[in-house]
Amino acid sequence: MPFLRCLAAGLLACAGSAHAFCGFYVGKADAGLFNEASQVIMVRDGNRTVISMLNDYKGEPTEFALVVPVPHVLQRSQINVGDRRIFDRIDAFSAPRLAEYHDDDPCSRRELDMMKLRRMAPASMAMEAKAMDRALGVTVEATYTVGEYDIVILSAEQSDGLETWLLQNGYRIPPGASRALQPYIRLDMKFFVAKINLAERAKTGLTYLRPLQFAFESEKFMLPLRLGMINARGPQDLIAFILTKNGRVESTNYRTVKLPANMDVPLFVRSEFNQFYKALFNEQAKREKYRVVFTEYFWDMSWCDPCAADPLAPEELRKAGVFWLNGEDGQGGASKVMLTRLHVRYTRPTFPEDLMFQETADRENFQTRYVLRHPWTGKDDCPQVAAYRESVRKRQQIEAATLAQLTGWELGTVRTKMGLPAHPEAKWWERLWN
Repeated sequence: MPFLRCLAAGLLACAGSAHAFCGFYVGKADAGLFNEASQVIMVRDGNRTVISMLNDYKGEPTEFALVVPVPHVLQRSQINVGDRRIFDRIDAFSAPRLAEYHDDDPCSRRELDMMKLRRMAPASMAMEAKAMDRALGVTVEATYTVGEYDIVILSAEQSDGLETWLLQNGYRIPPGASRALQPYIRLDMKFFVAKINLAERAKTGLTYLRPLQFAFESEKFMLPLRLGMINARGPQDLIAFILTKNGRVESTNYRTVKLPANMDVPLFVRSEFNQFYKALFNEQAKREKYRVVFTEYFWDMSWCDPCAADPLAPEELRKAGVFWLNGEDGQGGASKVMLTRLHVRYTRPTFPEDLMFQETADRENFQTRYVLRHPWTGKDDCPQVAAYRESVRKRQQIEAATLAQLTGWELGTVRTKMGLPAHPEAKWWERLWN
């Protein structure tokens, strides 16, 4: 069984590496936890990039429009329709997770020592139409039908002309889009524009839109955010799964921080893990005033510890856009794939620039992992039990405070759900004066 194989590998790693976490995986919080979060898979090596964009569009198909700045005119062969299931797989593999342990018998000296050790480890128009396009400063560089999408590659001289062209040609974009389009025109970027081909969509028999993929070469390692803010009514979420050969990816123009992780939390979180993680992320994003990029996961995709899902198979990685497996990039050599999962909650004022990235030399594994520790419930058969019970009591006090601090939940409520008094016992001098 894959899980048992993964668990065995994790236990072996735990014996030989201080960076292995181990534990029994018991739950995860996937991207669906965040309402209408955009998801992007980005594959990058050298100046080669493959982006897959999941279109979680709900509404009339005729209303759908996607506009993405790209560095140059894309050929038909550079555009593909991907597999939505790859997003599900990579999300499940990298999702924030919950693990659990059971305390060992404190009467066993060896087990007590082991317990102490664990605590130390830490994506041809008519001539008349062409003349109109020229008047607007818009040139249709290429047109394709790819799967259920009609795709046009545009260049433009002015942003209001591009906005007018899009509206005249039936693309439902929000009013005032020209302001967001202007910076890309200044950079001489092209525009990848897609809408749904209803006849082709009917042929697929699918009730959802498949991801669009495009491959290109560019010195810039970046992801455009600003166009997604045109009609935003509040903070938005973006989850980016970035696949590289060597190291962790971080933003170069925004601060990148790791979310608080690898902490003990109360046992009741097992049945409320989704609520817990959503509250944790909301709280951390608010504290940072929606100005940072959060790292949720970084790991070698060939293994996991603990496993929220099996690692992606080579064929799945190819579908995600990984082009260097088995030397398919023409350079031969390594096929290692590293996954960085970044989560951004942003607004127009707090993220005024597109996301710029770099691949770092950092290869230290990281995951948003939280731990449940079940107390030992045996009999008082040895002198060590009293000290153990006291350590559990202190541990639960810390767990309550940690949970309240991470989520912003009221401490008294947390303590009550743990079966503890709503307020810690007052010191003797506090009882004296109150």
